[in-house]
Amino acid sequence: MRITQGTFSYLPEFTDEEITAQVQFCLDNNWAVGLEFTDDPHPRNVYWEMWGLPMFDVEDAAGVMYEVKACRDAYPMHYVRLSAFDAKLGRQTTALSFLIQRPPEEPGFSLERQEVHDRVIRYTLRSYAANDPQGSRYGREG
Repeated sequence: MRITQGTFSYLPEFTDEEITAQVQFCLDNNWAVGLEFTDDPHPRNVYWEMWGLPMFDVEDAAGVMYEVKACRDAYPMHYVRLSAFDAKLGRQTTALSFLIQRPPEEPGFSLERQEVHDRVIRYTLRSYAANDPQGSRYGREG
């Protein structure tokens, strides 16, 4: 099962050239770009680890792509997400966010059913990867 999160979630994986074009679009719009990574891709997990600070002062996509490569090299078995933040309205809002790396194998999710009072049925998604301890969810790190 392929994780579908972000702006381009139903498109084929972007090449580095396509990622660079999106980064340059963000920079041309004066959006700050940030990188995040995780080994728990649950859709409600909004607390991904940040790779450094958002890049507020970068003007060239090559600088962002340098950090993308460094993050990928450090975490080859994690999901990596690129987000762009727009401060036009006086607050940082996410203008664009998409996955730029995923592990070679994605174990998917299980759907757990729970029957509670008055015939109410609740469903919960749980990542199969979360069965393993943090840091070892997608095999041995590089």
